[in-house]
Amino acid sequence: MNGNPPASGARALNLRMLGKLAVVAVAMFGFGFLLVPLYDRICEVTGVNSLTKVDRGAAEFARNTQVDRSRTVVVEFDANGRGAWKFKPEVASLEVHPGELVTVVYDLENTRPAPTVGQAIPSYAPRQSAGYFRKIECFCFQQQELGANETRRFPVVFVLDPRLPKDVNTITLSYTFFEVGGRSASAQPQQARDAGAARGG
Repeated sequence: MNGNPPASGARALNLRMLGKLAVVAVAMFGFGFLLVPLYDRICEVTGVNSLTKVDRGAAEFARNTQVDRSRTVVVEFDANGRGAWKFKPEVASLEVHPGELVTVVYDLENTRPAPTVGQAIPSYAPRQSAGYFRKIECFCFQQQELGANETRRFPVVFVLDPRLPKDVNTITLSYTFFEVGGRSASAQPQQARDAGAARGG
């Protein structure tokens, strides 16, 4: 007697396997869409949004603040890329007077051969210095999309609040740049253009 299952049984097994694969594919597709609101929710719960929101009063604060030239604070700059990014500050540190308007530039490169979206999350050491670090301009205020293998320079414009505690002489500003999945604004238009070209449209 032949040990192989009959043809009808094999077809049934194949259909069940295809059904399972279809369920897995749909689940993975749905999970990709869920990552976006999940990311936003995690940011809200952990307080990341408070670190990246625009400081709407910073520009006026900088205009109306006296520079304290009797005091110097060393600000160190750090960068960490996660995923497709090469990320670094153009200077390692600066000596800053509280109340002084300062600009520092970060270089960001997308190493992928496709547009990629990311979000920079800042951190401060010591942590108490975060409330005295007033940013007028920062790429961390919104997600950034870079084209395939694109490199871009991003300025950070800030002022240190002169009320910074006197025992704080060094501040480290560190950014971690994360890839944000499913946020590419140019992906769908590009796909549409490719489809149109394939149809001869």
